[in-house]
Amino acid sequence: MTIASEASDQTTQLGTALRQGLNNLSRDQTITFTQYTKYVFAQDGYVFWVKTANTVVVKGSLHYGTDRSQEEDQTIGINSVIFTAEQEITEFNTTDTTVLWIAEFATEGGSILIAFSSRGAYYEQADIWHYTGFAVYPALQSQLVAATSDLPVGPIVSNSLPIFLEAFAAIPAISLAPTLTAYPAFLVAENIQPPYVAIDINPELTKAFQVLPLNQWPLNPVSGFNNLASYQLAQDTVNLTFYGLTNAQMQQVLAGLIDYSYGTDNFGFCNPPIIRDEQRMQVEIAALAMKKTLTLDVSYYQTTADAVARRLITSALITTTIQ
Repeated sequence: MTIASEASDQTTQLGTALRQGLNNLSRDQTITFTQYTKYVFAQDGYVFWVKTANTVVVKGSLHYGTDRSQEEDQTIGINSVIFTAEQEITEFNTTDTTVLWIAEFATEGGSILIAFSSRGAYYEQADIWHYTGFAVYPALQSQLVAATSDLPVGPIVSNSLPIFLEAFAAIPAISLAPTLTAYPAFLVAENIQPPYVAIDINPELTKAFQVLPLNQWPLNPVSGFNNLASYQLAQDTVNLTFYGLTNAQMQQVLAGLIDYSYGTDNFGFCNPPIIRDEQRMQVEIAALAMKKTLTLDVSYYQTTADAVARRLITSALITTTIQ
């Protein structure tokens, strides 16, 4: 018998034994995974996942543990999950970042929705697959909807994020700045390459310049919302993180933001902006990334979601004007 054939026999024997043990534990348990597709609000980049009719049934054994956490804004049972499958879930291997697979698992207290984020170490001799993840937190279950008709009316955010997403789409047309794909902080697309910019608005630093909002009355008798905008002058601290830009390109981006501010009055500068070079390194290639940051204190009118969606932000007090 050759070494290759011996290894093949050992793989078969080990895999068969482990699969038998898995069957004994799972008692022929199957888990149904449902496909969701990503929906992103164009105004503010907020992400929702819409359920589809596509499903896949996988045989395996699911284990979960629960840790209870009591916090200021929630009391939550955090369910960590390990799913051991008899076959590879090839649907997880897609590079399409607009697709998500969610498993639903029945428990004594009802059912939990599970999203898997990683695959554990795989041994070819064992021939079984381990997937780990967490149940979707209650506070985030509103991001999973059954159909597009269940999506809320956007935008979702109340701060100046929609203004800056619009600004970065507009500034190449009014200056020599390069075209940048802009993302809200923590919602940057997976594994993208520069150039791009991430927009982070510090929620703790949003403050009002105007004591009370100016509402347009009367309210809509059907929706209960204002027919037009409710205006309140506010200030945000906007942290912009850029990748892949040279000094000259970054200067053009800043010039484009200044031109956009003057041309639209959608926001005003409250601080002298300065471009900063950051040091992000990778020791394996002994190099630094082309990373730059720009922090802006801006004034703008905080409007209702309907008003922002209709682009009704037409003016903002410029507390400090850059000459």
